[in-house]
Amino acid sequence: MKTYNILGLMSGTSLDGLDLAYCTIWQTQSSWKFDIKKTKSVSYTQEMEDALKNSIYLSAADLLIFHNHYGTWLGEQAKKFIEENNLTIDAIASHGHTTHHQPENGLTFQIGSGQHLANASGQTVICDFRTNDVALGGQGAPLVPIGDKLFFGQYDFCLNLGGISNVSFEKNEKRIAYDIGLANMILNYITRKHDLAYDDGGLLAKSGVLNNKMLDSLNALEYYKLPIPKSIGYEWFVEKVVPIVDRTEDSMSNLLHTSIHHICDQVAIQIKKHCSSQNNTLLITGGGALNTFLIDTLQKKLGDSVKIIKTSSELIEFKEALVFALMGVLRIENEINVLNSVTGAATNSSSGVIYLPA
Repeated sequence: MKTYNILGLMSGTSLDGLDLAYCTIWQTQSSWKFDIKKTKSVSYTQEMEDALKNSIYLSAADLLIFHNHYGTWLGEQAKKFIEENNLTIDAIASHGHTTHHQPENGLTFQIGSGQHLANASGQTVICDFRTNDVALGGQGAPLVPIGDKLFFGQYDFCLNLGGISNVSFEKNEKRIAYDIGLANMILNYITRKHDLAYDDGGLLAKSGVLNNKMLDSLNALEYYKLPIPKSIGYEWFVEKVVPIVDRTEDSMSNLLHTSIHHICDQVAIQIKKHCSSQNNTLLITGGGALNTFLIDTLQKKLGDSVKIIKTSSELIEFKEALVFALMGVLRIENEINVLNSVTGAATNSSSGVIYLPA
């Protein structure tokens, strides 16, 4: 197998921007290897953030128009990054941005038209990684566990704290993964109501106190009782979580403090449920890993049987973009990149659609 130079693109539900990771990926006889060469984060303008956040309310025609527009924008950002760093790449692997996720209705949609992205960047593009799995009866999520298995299998658990929290681990020689529940989505929603992008390091949250009524309401959400495989999206957040936050009259610090305790309660329940020994390692990535108060709170709730592993800020911030780069390589090689043990689909699949530039 050749060595691939792939540009991974990721935009998550936390709406903090576009992550770009230029990665070299190759396979040895026994394992997959990677090297993250260059990275960049592009913050969304307020106009783009609002457009993405409100895209679930668009008509079908307007959503498709935005899908094409966003694909062109992604291509422009990719082209600029490639030219700035004088990169030679084999392909772009793009997650897109999830606007609709209703696997129970056979629907998942990530905007960012692959053809528009390819034309604007001048590069081969692999995207739309979720649709095939949903068509096979799966959740279409989470997808990052293929990277956890192939790149980070030395850890007992891999936890991603993006807009949503999701966990991945091996059980009976199969990879199991699912969305646990909330993470940065609720924290950013609270801070943005006060014109603050985010709570840096969780300092505001740390200064707050628990609102027990809000905590009880969040912990009682029906999703937490559902069996796996399961996943959530922005629609669930708007329908089930936003009303709880909006009806709670309290300070921003107390809302953040309570939300972090809720996030950590649910994560700790799931991790402890699947611990098979007294010495477990937990790799945490995603923006939430940079929230010191959240990580400290989680470690206290996990206790001594689970050790949180500290890793580089680059891996924390760009792991998802890296994994989509890997998924692109696996798709080119026609190898499995979506695991039905994770999603509940009828079969494993090599998913993603390939677009060539005009």
